[in-house]
Amino acid sequence: MEKSQKSLLSAKIVSGIHNFDDAVALTYYSMYYSALALLYRCGIKSENHAGTIILLKELFRIDNTSITNAKKERIDKQYYTEFKATEKDVQEGVKEAEEFNSLIKNFIDKIKKTEIEGYNKKAKLLLK
Repeated sequence: MEKSQKSLLSAKIVSGIHNFDDAVALTYYSMYYSALALLYRCGIKSENHAGTIILLKELFRIDNTSITNAKKERIDKQYYTEFKATEKDVQEGVKEAEEFNSLIKNFIDKIKKTEIEGYNKKAKLLLK
């Protein structure tokens, strides 16, 4: 979760110098690192963004809409010059990231060892 927090803080800082495109990307990475923290907590390694996002929904039954939207925004702002992020985009992204990260942190904090074992088994079946 530390990388998640650092990315969110960085988003706020670079937004302060009107670097909104990078701030949008950092809000997404904050969410992505939270999702990775949950997977790692359950002994699951993921190096694929799309796969990580899918596992949130399929494995943990966590709504992945906000991180899916954040990923799309990141791609649009980083790769397509016709898309320009605004301060409002960043503010909305930060709010979404804070809510998402809080949800994931609460999930991690409440997860039991027996649940972890179950998630690990289910992940192996899903990833076959």
